[in-house]
Amino acid sequence: MLRAARPRRAGALLLAAAAAASSSGALAYDLRGGDGDGDGDGEAFSTTTTAVRISASSPLRRALSSAASGILPGGSAHLLPSPLPLGEGFPTQNSFASASVPPTNLSNQSSDGNSDDSKCCPGCINRNTIAKAAAAVGPAVVNISSTQETHGWVLEKSIGSGTIIDPDGTILTCAHVVLDFQSTKPILRGKVSVTLQDGREFEGTVLNADRHSDIAVVKIKSKTPLPSANLGSSSKLRPGDWVVALGCPLSLQNTVTAGIVSCVDRKSSDLGLGGIRREYLQTDCAINKGNSGGPLVNLDGEIVGVNVMKVWAADGLSFAVPIDSIVKIVENFKKNGRVVRPWLGLKMLDLNPMIIAQLKERSSSFPDVKNGVLVPMVTPGSPAEHAGFRPGDVVVEFDGKLVESIKKIIDIMGDKVGVPFKVLVKRANNVTVSLTVIPEEADSSR
Repeated sequence: MLRAARPRRAGALLLAAAAAASSSGALAYDLRGGDGDGDGDGEAFSTTTTAVRISASSPLRRALSSAASGILPGGSAHLLPSPLPLGEGFPTQNSFASASVPPTNLSNQSSDGNSDDSKCCPGCINRNTIAKAAAAVGPAVVNISSTQETHGWVLEKSIGSGTIIDPDGTILTCAHVVLDFQSTKPILRGKVSVTLQDGREFEGTVLNADRHSDIAVVKIKSKTPLPSANLGSSSKLRPGDWVVALGCPLSLQNTVTAGIVSCVDRKSSDLGLGGIRREYLQTDCAINKGNSGGPLVNLDGEIVGVNVMKVWAADGLSFAVPIDSIVKIVENFKKNGRVVRPWLGLKMLDLNPMIIAQLKERSSSFPDVKNGVLVPMVTPGSPAEHAGFRPGDVVVEFDGKLVESIKKIIDIMGDKVGVPFKVLVKRANNVTVSLTVIPEEADSSR
């Protein structure tokens, strides 16, 4: 009895000393008492051991270690390195508690094990954020296959994804999923089959398709309302924002991947793509064959883009058409039956203060401008040449509005073809010239 009581008394003395030290913020401790077998069943043994875990500063650790070895025979004192510099104190936290859910968080756990997000701050990302975003759009994501058959033989099969954006069965997808652009005129690949996540299958009809944006609209007919997804705004995205890609890669439905926005305005010229200027959202979401046409979703569960391509020779380089551009394309489909793009015949470059300073260093005659769009080249025989544009002109106003980017000019023109626009340009030695240009409709073969 005397031997069994001695460790308890010694342990109490050591804990008293530790408690006094901890009151000044010098250490943190944890007492683990038991019956010596570690199972916590309270069985009586002739010898009871007491384990003391102490986190202390170096001088205090040495003192306590010496005391523990002298007064705790058969016991142990486990000393952790000091987590904070001397004089700053450190939190009272033991090693085993940090690996579990703190008691204050247990009240937020629902019966199914998921945390309650109702108390989460606005914009906060938690364990359910991505899952909720995927769940909001998931039921509206479809698998699209286009099969070309001859005499019962399947000559070609194209697979992709799409999203129902209206309960009436309107679906957004990629044009290359349903059309063949290898010829000069787009050709329907074959019978279009649409499979919903609940297993229902429908035959789809291609309503419209645009080669340059690679966007198409497919329609299916259902006797009952169909699940649909909401459209967001791609203009609100920033590099680093989280996004979710949904689709059917290799026909594997209900596939969800997540990543971040790498660039919000990746230009087609940056990717070596010719033709009409386009801009893409660049992300590091994992997409593969069959993801084409699937939605890119923000954390609010809204569509912010349509996945169109990836760089096969690299990882984490995926691209989507911004939803703001797609909305305009769909409006053109409804208004004109096609996308009408005005063409000026200008090669243009956005100016910023750094580029302007560099150009003025090269030539002192470069006009004094704070921003604008530089014209490095004018296409012969184009509307711009007929209007009197010259290489080296800086566009500062278009249709009476200040110009800061090429996108601004494109937005001002919209789908207006054959309509005159007043343009104000600055030339060398600050010569200001007013021009009138009448855009033509862009040739689809350009």
